Amino acid sequence: MQISGAVVLITGANGGIAAHFIEQLLGLDVAKIYVCARNVAKLNPLLTLDRDTGKNRIIPVELDVTNPQSVLNAASQCQDVTLLINNAGTSLNQGLIAASDIDSARNEMEVNYFGMLSMCRAFAPILKQHGGGAIINILSLLGKVNLPFSGSYSASKAAAISMTQGVRAELTGQNTLVVAVMPGTVDTELAKEWPNPKVAPAEVASSALQAVIDGVEDVYPGEQAAQVSAQLLSDPKGVEKYMASFLPGMMLAGTNA
Repeated sequence: MQISGAVVLITGANGGIAAHFIEQLLGLDVAKIYVCARNVAKLNPLLTLDRDTGKNRIIPVELDVTNPQSVLNAASQCQDVTLLINNAGTSLNQGLIAASDIDSARNEMEVNYFGMLSMCRAFAPILKQHGGGAIINILSLLGKVNLPFSGSYSASKAAAISMTQGVRAELTGQNTLVVAVMPGTVDTELAKEWPNPKVAPAEVASSALQAVIDGVEDVYPGEQAAQVSAQLLSDPKGVEKYMASFLPGMMLAGTNA
């Protein structure tokens, strides 16, 4: 897919990776970028990224991916989208048994799985109208192996990876490329207390966009993701046992919380 001239929609646009997506998309000369968040006021800093060009290609859209009507409203407003970037996500760093209740698990599943699925369902017909286009789903390496420190988040990402494969299969016939982006720890505010190595958010964005250009379906940005994804093929049980040492209530750097 040629990204030049594309019309892009980014969910979770007030998050740590979104600004890097926007800068790179502008550099690739896209026609328009819909930037979406529940609170559109938080999107104001992004509007300056295109101000010097005078093109005003960045358009804020109010969107809550967990609200079906909000998703439908966005789809109705953005009928010209050719590239959907599902970037919205949440991590509450809760265990599965250690958590006081399952509210955090429900919240993560609502955003990371159901929200992403709702967006794919709403925009698949729109992409079809424009020749197929592409979907980028920002997932996580923790969907491949559970990190008990953040066990319910890992489970939600595992569900999202499986969903991405199913959506890909269903949309092959309409020529829609579905890209699964599975980084390890991304160097954002959300992961400031997590141990190194961390992948730069700009690298996550560039890897995802290059995958669209090259027609690649699965991407593992960064050193950590590349190494662990390879280890999961050669010694999956060894990776699981290592990750099991990071239990709920522990700092990931190895000290007691």
